[in-house]
Amino acid sequence: LDLPLDRIPQLDEVTAALAPLSGFEYRPAAGLVPLREFYGSLADRAFWSTQYIRHHSVPLYTPEPDLIHEVVGHGNCLAHERFAALYRLAGQAAQRVKTTEALEFISKVFWFSLEFGVVREHGEVRSYGAGLLSSYGEIQQVDLADLRPLNIGRMGVQTYDITHYQPILFCARGFTEIEDVVGGFFADVDDDMVERLMHDASQVTGR
Repeated sequence: LDLPLDRIPQLDEVTAALAPLSGFEYRPAAGLVPLREFYGSLADRAFWSTQYIRHHSVPLYTPEPDLIHEVVGHGNCLAHERFAALYRLAGQAAQRVKTTEALEFISKVFWFSLEFGVVREHGEVRSYGAGLLSSYGEIQQVDLADLRPLNIGRMGVQTYDITHYQPILFCARGFTEIEDVVGGFFADVDDDMVERLMHDASQVTGR
């Protein structure tokens, strides 16, 4: 994206750099964007973004998405076509499902992959989720997290707390597995699939 180093760019500037790479554009959000609208817009290559910056007294982490998260985290992912394809599949999934339960399930899979996903490459655990990429503090805590293999059923029902570093992360064995497992889920999911996955997850946790 060739982001400026001496100032915070305007969203129009980021879009101007991003659109030729993957076709995505930024849309300024005045407040909280409903789940269906936020995720559904991804199918149309549009990303809703906040416009504020975290306070300088807490530079390592913010529980609410700011411009560092939206641009440094998501923007650089959206600039890469393979990542951008996953975002679009997530958006199409959100447009496809009808129930609130299915939409929330999709949002959790998104959270534990494109927001807080890690991947093991050449023997090292590396961050690829935008929430990690935009938080220097959280990246330092990855080695302390409970790293679990990709499992859509578990990801879709796993609870999380946005007010502190994530104690549970799902680790892929390579980017191809992310595309196959997460991308495959986004491509095929419907309300019936989510119902089955939630039922299977409850059977496992109930034992």
